Amino acid sequence: MNILNKLGKEMLFFEGGMGTTLQKKGLGVNELPESWNLTHADIITNIHLDYLNSGCNIIKLNTFGANSLKFPNKNELKEVITTAFLNAKKAIELSGRKDDIYIALDIGPTGKLLKPLGDMEFEDAVAIFGEVAAIGNELGVDLCLVETMNDLYETKAAILGVKENSNLPLFVTNAYDKSGKLMTGASPEAVCACVEGLGADAIGLNCSFGPEDMKPIVQRLAKVSSLPIIVCPNAGLPKIENGETVFDIDEDKFSSLMEDIANLGVHVVGGCCGTTPKHMKALTKRLKGFVPKRVTEKNLSVISSYTHCVEFGKESVIIGERINPTGKKLFKEALKNDDIDYILNVGLKQEEAGAHVLDVNVGLPEIDEEAMMKKVVTALQSVTNLPLQIDTTSPKAMETALRLYNGKPMINSVNGTKESMDAVFPLVKKYGGVVVALTLDEDGIPETAEGRIKIAEKIYAEAKKYGIGKKDIIIDTLAMTISADNNAAKASLEALDTISKNGGNTVLGVSNISFGLPQREFINASFYTLALGRGLSAAIINPHSLEMMKAYKCYMALSGKDDNCSGYIDFAANVTVSQASLQTENNMPSKNSGGLKNAIIKGLINEAKLCTKKLLETKEPLEVINGEIVPALDIVGKGFEEKKVYLPQLLVSAEAAKAAFDAVKERIVLSGEKKENKCTFVIATVKGDIHDIGKNIVKVLLENYGFNVIDLGKDVAPEDVANAVKKHGATIVGLSALMTTTVPAMEETVKLLKKECPKVKTIVGGAVLTKEYADMIGADKYAADAMEAVRYAEEINKMI
Repeated sequence: MNILNKLGKEMLFFEGGMGTTLQKKGLGVNELPESWNLTHADIITNIHLDYLNSGCNIIKLNTFGANSLKFPNKNELKEVITTAFLNAKKAIELSGRKDDIYIALDIGPTGKLLKPLGDMEFEDAVAIFGEVAAIGNELGVDLCLVETMNDLYETKAAILGVKENSNLPLFVTNAYDKSGKLMTGASPEAVCACVEGLGADAIGLNCSFGPEDMKPIVQRLAKVSSLPIIVCPNAGLPKIENGETVFDIDEDKFSSLMEDIANLGVHVVGGCCGTTPKHMKALTKRLKGFVPKRVTEKNLSVISSYTHCVEFGKESVIIGERINPTGKKLFKEALKNDDIDYILNVGLKQEEAGAHVLDVNVGLPEIDEEAMMKKVVTALQSVTNLPLQIDTTSPKAMETALRLYNGKPMINSVNGTKESMDAVFPLVKKYGGVVVALTLDEDGIPETAEGRIKIAEKIYAEAKKYGIGKKDIIIDTLAMTISADNNAAKASLEALDTISKNGGNTVLGVSNISFGLPQREFINASFYTLALGRGLSAAIINPHSLEMMKAYKCYMALSGKDDNCSGYIDFAANVTVSQASLQTENNMPSKNSGGLKNAIIKGLINEAKLCTKKLLETKEPLEVINGEIVPALDIVGKGFEEKKVYLPQLLVSAEAAKAAFDAVKERIVLSGEKKENKCTFVIATVKGDIHDIGKNIVKVLLENYGFNVIDLGKDVAPEDVANAVKKHGATIVGLSALMTTTVPAMEETVKLLKKECPKVKTIVGGAVLTKEYADMIGADKYAADAMEAVRYAEEINKMI
C-alpha cells in the first residue's frame, strides 16, 4: 500500500537514531557511517530489525550522508545506497512484517552553504540531491525523507532534486534552534509556506534537542500546516559518562513526552540522535491504537521570504512599486549600467518607508531580463528579508526567478487568456507562490464589474485544474484611469467588493487610477482609502508617498486594526516636510548617500568600498577601521545575537566590511604603513565531519575583525590541528562538528591540544554540542553562534 494512503489516518513510526547507535557498535572516528552498509552489512540489518521489532514501520536507510560530496565515485555511491536498501529488505524479511513496512531513502544536508552566502551553486545542490533520489527511485523505495535541514534554501534545493528525479512521496523535516528558527533565520511558518508550496507530502522537525523543547515549534506548525506533521527529537542532550557519550532522556520519559506531542496534532513520530530501539518500543507501545488528529486545510494565503511570512486577508499589505524602470530614468540607467547597489538601495529605502513586500520588475528591451532578474533577486535576498513579488511578462524570466527564490514568492502575473494561464500555472504549481490574476482576457478589459468578476471566476476554475487553490490567487480588478472613463474607479471597486465578500483576495496597482491628471497623489490616496474600505488585500504603491502612507495609516487606525493607534502615532511623529518629496526620482538613492557605516550594515559591497576610498582622502586608515568599520560590524553582530538580524544579513554585512578592509589595505600598502594584526586563530571541522558551514561563518567574521585565520578545512585529524598551532604560533583554536558521530573526534582533538599546546585556547561549536558537553571534554569556550566565538576571541586578544 502507498504510504500516502495511511498518512494522516493512523500514527506512523520512523526508526530512531542510526549514527549514535553505530557509535555504540564501534563506528570509528575516521569512518563514514554509510560505508558500514558495505563493510558491516549484518550490523546495519540487525539495527533495522531491532527497530522493526520495537514496533516501527518506516525504515530510514543508512544513507543520511550518502551523496557525491562524500562518495565522488558514482559507482561507489550507487553501491552504498543499493546495499543500504538490500540491508533494509533483509531486515523486513527477518521480521516477518512484509505488508506494513515502508522504506525511506534518507537524505541529509550537504554541509555547505549555498551561494550567495556560501560557495555552492543552487543548481549543484539540486543535482547532488537529485542523483541520490534517482538511485532510490530506481531501487523502489517507498518514500524519500529529506531531514535535518537547517537552511530553507538548501531545503528547497533538496525538494526540487527529489521531485525532478523521482515520483516518490516526499517527507521533509528541518532542524530548528531553541529560538524557533532555522540557522539561516526561517520561522516554522516560513518553512511551512515554502515546503507546502513546493509540493511536499509531510512536514516536520527533527534533531537539535529533545521533545520538550520541540513543543512550541510543533504548536506553531500545527496552526499553519495543511500537511501531516512529523516529529523526531533527540533523546535530550548529550553528556559523557564513563568515557561514553550518552543522552539524558530515557525511554519512559521520551515516550511520555512524545505522547504529549502526538496530541498536538502530529501524524508521524520517531527518534533522532541518542534514541534507541528501547525508546521506540516504549513509544510504539504508549501510542498503540492512537488516532492522530485529522489533517485540515488551513486556507492561509501567505508568501514568505527566507525568514518570515506575509499573510493576505488580515491587514492590507503594502507592495513597494519602485523597483521598476517604467517612468524612472535613473533606474533605467542603473539597469543598463549593471548598477546593482543602486537597485538594492531602492529596495532598502522602501523597506524603511514601510513596504511589506517588494515588487521586482527589471524588464528593459536593451538588457537580458532573465539574467538581470536572477542577479537582482539574488542580491535583494542578501540585503533584505522582505518577501518579493516577481513581476515579469516573460515566462522564462519568471521561472528563473521562481526557481532561485528563497521562500514562497508573489508572482505578477497571470490573466484570463488561455496563453497566459497555460504558461504561468504550471510554474505556480511547481514552485509555489501566490499569483496576481489580472481580470482581462482575449476580449480585453471588461468595462463592468460583472465582466471582471466573470474573468476572475474563470481563472479560479482553470487554476483548480492544476491543483492551485483560491488561497494562492490574488485578483487584480484593474485600476483604469478616470481621466478617460468617469466610471473606471466604480467598476474596479465594485468588482473588488464582490470578490472580497466571497472570500477572495484582491490587489490593485493604485497609481494607474490618476494617469493624465494633475496632483495625482490626491486622487491616488483617496482611491486607495476607498479600496481599503472595500476589503483590498494588498496594494502596489509608492511607500515614499506621504499621501499614500497617510491614507494607509489613517485607515488602519479608523478601522480598528491599529492597537492603541500606535502605528499612526509613530507615523505622525516621524512625518517631516521632506517626506512629501521622497516620491520623486530626484530623491531616489544616490551613490554613497548613506555613508560607510550604513553601507556595511545594509550589506552594500560596492558602496562600502567607494565610501572607504572617499573617507581615506581625509582620514587615517586606523581611524576608518575603528571609527566606521568595526562599529558597523558590532551593530550587525549585536542584532544577530538579539535575533533581530539573521545569518544572510550578517554574512553580506561581513562581505561589505571585507570590501572596506580591502580598500584600507590598498592604502596601507601604498603608504608603507604597518598594519595592526590581532592574534592567530586556527580553525577546523573535526575528523570525519565534512560539514563546514559553521566553520566558514566564523572564519569570515574573524577575518573582518582583524584576526589572522588559518583555515585547515574539514575532516581534519587531531594531530594536524596541533601541528598547525605549533607552526603558526596560534593563540586560539576553533573546532566545529555538525554530526553526533564526529563529536568524539572533537574530544580527542581537545585532549591532544591540552597535552601538546597547553597555552592555546579552544572554542568549540556545532549543532550537536551544548555548553555542558563542551565543559566535559575540556574546551575553554562553547560558542552557541559565530558572534559568540568572535566576542571570546576579542577577549583573548586583549589579554595578550
